[in-house]
Amino acid sequence: MARASTHRLTSEVQAGLDNLSRALRRPKNKLMNEAVHLYVQQKSREVEQEMEATLKALRTYQKRDPDFEKAIDDFVAAEVSQAGRDPLAGHIIAPVGAVQSEIRNLLHA
Repeated sequence: MARASTHRLTSEVQAGLDNLSRALRRPKNKLMNEAVHLYVQQKSREVEQEMEATLKALRTYQKRDPDFEKAIDDFVAAEVSQAGRDPLAGHIIAPVGAVQSEIRNLLHA
């Protein structure tokens, strides 16, 4: 079922669409639907391929280090390398309220 929608086109794209519509003797709406359909198909394939590649990389990493031992070791090593340099080590930091959080976000934006 078709649904009406409004989209803005650059004047260059609009002129090209007008010319193509006249040359092919086909409605602009049909040409736009075909073009958007092809674009969505192409981009969907690209996104799917990227996601498959990411999943493959994650699975490869997981096979190399199934219990994440290397990742844990790396984390521990990073923490140890900073020992004595953390000014807040061992100090309890009071929870921050909503207003304080917003002020901090604005100051650090």
